[in-house]
Amino acid sequence: MSLNLKAVSSKKDLKNFISFPYDLYRDNKYFIPPLRFDEKKTLNRKDNPAFDFCESKYWLVYKDNRIVGRIAGIINSKFNEKFNKKEARFGWVDFEDDDSISSMLFETVEKWAVEKGMTSIHGPLGFTDMDGEGMLIEGYDEVSTLGSIYNYPYYRTHIEKLDYQKDTDWIEFNVRIIRDTPEKIARIAQIALQRNKLHVPVFKKAKDMLPYARDIFYLINETYKDLYGFVELTDRQIDSYVKQYFSFIRPEYLPLVLDENNKLAAFGITMPSLNKALQKIDGKLFPFGFLRILKEMKKSDSLDLYLTAVRTDLQNKGVNALLIDQINKVCIKNGIKYVETNRELESNEKVQAQWKLYDARQHKRRRCYKKALS
Repeated sequence: MSLNLKAVSSKKDLKNFISFPYDLYRDNKYFIPPLRFDEKKTLNRKDNPAFDFCESKYWLVYKDNRIVGRIAGIINSKFNEKFNKKEARFGWVDFEDDDSISSMLFETVEKWAVEKGMTSIHGPLGFTDMDGEGMLIEGYDEVSTLGSIYNYPYYRTHIEKLDYQKDTDWIEFNVRIIRDTPEKIARIAQIALQRNKLHVPVFKKAKDMLPYARDIFYLINETYKDLYGFVELTDRQIDSYVKQYFSFIRPEYLPLVLDENNKLAAFGITMPSLNKALQKIDGKLFPFGFLRILKEMKKSDSLDLYLTAVRTDLQNKGVNALLIDQINKVCIKNGIKYVETNRELESNEKVQAQWKLYDARQHKRRRCYKKALS
């Protein structure tokens, strides 16, 4: 049967675009369904502040009136201006194991990129670094995490057949928590605390952390600015993330380090793994999904690391060890046995050196591919 390509142009189309992977991975025990409202907010130009400097287009491929593939094309003008590029991005790419489907999807997004004056395309990437990045190329039999991209092994074969080449890799570790923080980390943490006149405040409620919320994202902008493809977040984006995430965080899982003037020096954003709850609710918060999530947050024995940052004037002074020490203590207190580091650039040897002090295994690798466009 022939394939039919359809550009997403209505609310129903967008709903179908969002829903496709839930069906494609229905029986896959490693896939973690993203929250549907999160996907909708990210992909809807009215709700996502990134559309202040991004444009996008989404497509679906049908076969016998059944969706068999999807892809998003994105142009981030801030990225192109910062790095003096003319690059498009592809993301939200999923397809059945059929060369004709993948070819149609990528040929479509490439043609669109050329029409927009782009000279290359890379991905999988989102609108910003806060979205999922990288195609999984190792670790297909490892459970994914919230916010990470999961894909079948055949994706890599298809994209490499279409002349896409490696641009960069991220690696991920699973870390087993032992009873005490490794002695070396604990010692460096204590020295960093005293030598730099730092302290770690204790917050009982999420609202007590709000005075530092925006500073967390400003620190991300400062410390991530030279990382692969990073584009600084705007105030509108920061306000959106504060509103979205600071309503349900548990303060003990977000350690802040302050200097002697009570200015933010470092932070670590972590969260108990919600994998089991997310698989049960299939990405739906209502009517009872949020209750399962709240329950899972209290009993999960795994922790997901999301973002850490240390102020530039305090880097290489042991402050990162201080963050790890704080997170380790919280894990021990709450019965956390395993930590998922989530993605780290393969070139980030300083962070990876710390995991060598633990019982850690590098179990996943994901890749950003790139292709020149004629």
